[in-house]
Amino acid sequence: MKHEQSARAGAGTPLWIKSSHSGASNGDCVEFARNLPGLIPVRDSKNPTGSTLALSPESWRGFVSALAAGHFRV
Repeated sequence: MKHEQSARAGAGTPLWIKSSHSGASNGDCVEFARNLPGLIPVRDSKNPTGSTLALSPESWRGFVSALAAGHFRV
């Protein structure tokens, strides 16, 4: 998955990553952060101040694997 990373943030602040597949129009996209030990926060890129889902790294890997295998309609 290709992605773009947001600007640097302070310690404990998620460094949000958005897939480059979201296109120039910033369509439907999920952002995630990989810089917090033991936690993968996930949010809707269209609502960055909205709710954040917190996943374990294992759950995140399972989700990404299932997505890549075509188990979800996107």
